[in-house]
Amino acid sequence: MKPVHVVEGTGVPLNRSDVDTDQIIPSDWLKRVERTGFGRGLFSEWRDDTTFVLNDPNYASASILVAGPRFGTGSSREHAVWALMDYGFTAVVAPSFGDIFKNNSSKQGLLTVEIDEVDVTSLMNIISENPNTLITIDVANATIEIAALGWSRHFELSRNTRERLLNGWDDIGLTLRHESEITTFESHHDLEALSLRGIFDAGGHVVHYDQS
Repeated sequence: MKPVHVVEGTGVPLNRSDVDTDQIIPSDWLKRVERTGFGRGLFSEWRDDTTFVLNDPNYASASILVAGPRFGTGSSREHAVWALMDYGFTAVVAPSFGDIFKNNSSKQGLLTVEIDEVDVTSLMNIISENPNTLITIDVANATIEIAALGWSRHFELSRNTRERLLNGWDDIGLTLRHESEITTFESHHDLEALSLRGIFDAGGHVVHYDQS
């Protein structure tokens, strides 16, 4: 995943609460084997409505989604994050998020910004009045601001999430940070002796158990 230092772009107001992962990307799209192309399925059940905000040409180039509370609840599907990113979103701003969605987002490089509901409402009003409003989110300083209006808010970002985003570390990247230690361990230990080979058969049943 690519490092994320500063996210800058215009926003789109999704004034809905309790948007779950099935609404973000319906289950029909989960049959795909690729990780690309999910953007076409983003909010697909709502996009049939011509008045849905993503169909508004004023927000065609928006890269920051501003949503209501409890965004991303429901089943733990990474596809929801993939769909948002494939569509072009680099950050989601909301008063609260589903825990699993928030965790999945940090692993994929999608920035989640949690600020008070009154501030989210304020931000929605601003971008509703002027869709061209430029929003800047600074990961290192954990701030979101509209410089032209002097509007600025701080948001909480855990140390682990901050380091993941700033360094572009996904789960594999985090493991590779310890590559030298892993190599040293492998060179000093009998990996065959540490394996479970011979203890279970092909069906997963125990064939050997030392009770001594």
